[in-house]
Formats: sequence, C-alpha cells, structure tokens
Amino acid sequence: MSPPTPDRPRRTPEARSTPRPVVTISATYGAGGAVVGPAVAAALEVAFLDRAVPSAVAGRIGCSLDEALQHDDRSPSGLERLLAGAARLPTVTLGSVDTAFIGTVNEEGRLLYDHEFVEHTEQVIGGVAHTGGVVLGRAGAIVLADHPTALHVRLDGDPEARLRRARELWESGVTDGRGVAEGPPTARVRDDNDRARAAYVRRFYRTDAARPGHYHMVLDGAVLSPRACTDVIVRAARDRAAGKTP
Repeated sequence: MSPPTPDRPRRTPEARSTPRPVVTISATYGAGGAVVGPAVAAALEVAFLDRAVPSAVAGRIGCSLDEALQHDDRSPSGLERLLAGAARLPTVTLGSVDTAFIGTVNEEGRLLYDHEFVEHTEQVIGGVAHTGGVVLGRAGAIVLADHPTALHVRLDGDPEARLRRARELWESGVTDGRGVAEGPPTARVRDDNDRARAAYVRRFYRTDAARPGHYHMVLDGAVLSPRACTDVIVRAARDRAAGKTP
C-alpha cells in the first residue's frame, strides 16, 4: 500500500466509523428555523430536509407535489389545511389531541389518508439516520427519538420578540411559512403557524411539541442571533456524532 500523500492523508478507522451528524430542529414561528436549519446543514456538510420532504413523499405515494404539500406541516397550504380542518369542528380546540381532519376514514372513523402521508414522511426522515442530515419540523425529534447520536433542538422565544425577528427576516427576504409578496408577518400569522404546527404533533404523536424532554437543547431564537444558534448546534451535533459525553 502506498504511503499517504500530503494532499490525500490516510483516514483513520475512527474517522471512517464516525457517523454523519443527524439534527432535528423544531421551531416556532419567527424563532429562526428557516435560517438556522440550512446554516447548520451547510456547516456539517449534510443534507437539509425541508422542501425535499414533501417532494419525496409525493414520489413514494404517487400523488402530486401539491397534494403532498397539503399534508405537510411546514408548507403554507398544509398549515391552512390544519387550521381549516379544526374550523369545521367548532367544538374541538385546535391543537388538542382530538383535532380532526377531513379525509378518508375507515368504518371506525380512523383517518387513513392523512396517516399515510405521515407514515411516508417518517420513512423519509428515517433515511437521515443512515445518511446524516438536518430535519426542520415534522416532529423529527419524536420520529428519531431512538437514534443513538441524533441531536434534537427546539428554537422558541417570547411571542412578541419572535414576531419582531420574523419581520426582520422578512425584510431581508427570508420567510417562515408565507411568501414575501404576502406582506410583513403579523401576530395572527404567527399564532396560526404556532397552533397548526402544534396540532400536527398532537394529532399524530399524542404529545406536546414544546415539551422540553423531547430535546437536548432549547434555544431562544428570538434573542440569540441565527449565527449564535447555528454555532452552538453545530458544536453539539459534532460531539453527538462522535459519541462524546461530558
């Protein structure tokens, strides 16, 4: 075997066996998930799974991308569907465990169509366990809860501070759940996004997305800069991937 050259050093067994970093990020509206997520993925040199998820799900199910987006918790149409579904049942509180959706059901009334999309979404997220990647939203911390080296992060913050941060991001051309052309973020948009994403986790996973026990760290994305959040997450993700402990 030829000796290693300066520009092509030999990789050690430890380097070959170190798994690719896996990070899940749960973010409330305005907490910076749309900025921090791709920045973390770029720093770790792994894939960022956001818009790619509904596209992959559409391919697996054999439906249109628009149909997949209507069942996705990160897309505007998906959030609108979550809110509209609860609005059809005024006696049910949006975000409660019993929030229902209008879709195909079996004879017991159990939703089948929505769950099929969720199951395929889980399969796409599960692929990250083997290849490494950053997953934004979609209950990633719950889906990959048993992953031995994944880092689970929650970005949150004071509602008013998050709204201010969302407006700052909107002015710079970055959005979270809506288009720049639709105008600046409002308190109603923030609240609708927060409630709908919480409803997705409660409906399909029977738990609270804000529960600290789901995460290794909770960061105030409305106070800390996106760069500060990114730096902390990247360092922690590398430690987790390498199996380092305090």
